[in-house]
Amino acid sequence: MRLKIVGSAAGGGFPQWNCNFRLSRAARAGEPGFLSRTQSSLAASADGSGWVLFNASPDIRQQIAATPELQPAPDAPLRSTPIRAVVLTNADVDHVAGLLSLREREPFAIYASRRVLDVLAANSIFNVLDPALVPRRLLPPGETVAIRDAQNRETGVSAESFSVPGKIALYLEDSSRPDADFGSEAGDTIGVRIAAGAGRSAFYVPGCARIDERLRGRLDGAACLLFDGTVFTDDEMISAGVGQKTGRRMGHLAMWGENGSVAGLSGLKIGRRVFVHINNTNPVLDDTSPERAALRAAGWDVAHDGMEIVL
Repeated sequence: MRLKIVGSAAGGGFPQWNCNFRLSRAARAGEPGFLSRTQSSLAASADGSGWVLFNASPDIRQQIAATPELQPAPDAPLRSTPIRAVVLTNADVDHVAGLLSLREREPFAIYASRRVLDVLAANSIFNVLDPALVPRRLLPPGETVAIRDAQNRETGVSAESFSVPGKIALYLEDSSRPDADFGSEAGDTIGVRIAAGAGRSAFYVPGCARIDERLRGRLDGAACLLFDGTVFTDDEMISAGVGQKTGRRMGHLAMWGENGSVAGLSGLKIGRRVFVHINNTNPVLDDTSPERAALRAAGWDVAHDGMEIVL
């Protein structure tokens, strides 16, 4: 199985269009060690010809242009795509807005939890994707589902979804009950175990607010883990002066600290550990930073657009 990280940044990308924090300034200036990144998305393939996207970011057109594997083959029909299906891990704008760019009557399938499918159904703008061409299919929790294309042909990729601690999408929050939106109901945020045949599998968890024993048990023994790396410390955006929310309030666990993901996932047998969904304030975006060195010493990698993993 081939995994291709087509987008490694959190919402807004890096540099974010309106961000003037030092990291975004360095990226715009082309300083060494500051790679630009598009918004979060992963592609998986069992055969190298058909691909399943995990999340459809607002940058999807740019990502397809930068990824030959996701472009029509030279000998393909005049209208075609190797993208067979899209699996959604939540209803965040940075994970669903790209669906609107895939509206040119090209068949593919959408898979998501019931909660996310209901969000799509409640917003008429997603009707630009004709259900006759783009079927929406349930991804039941705890079941391994063979991902199929719009014509119900197997892609060779399977996905098992599971709920993780998180929160509902920002645009769905109830402003009259702000405390209620810190948590989430089952299906608001999911992780997925991705596999192809009897080969090794990978876990993709681009959003997670807390690590509990159930999640630790599920991830123990994983060949590869792609995990939420939005912020390095919980108060990072406040300290940077660009926002008032903590990472946890946004539904994301910090990388570092006593309650961070590096500590929370230590001691587990995980083959390769990669942080994805990196926010534009995260100091690990600087390849030479002490924070990046600390992650390397702890056995973690930081994703970049175009990174490929073969399992």
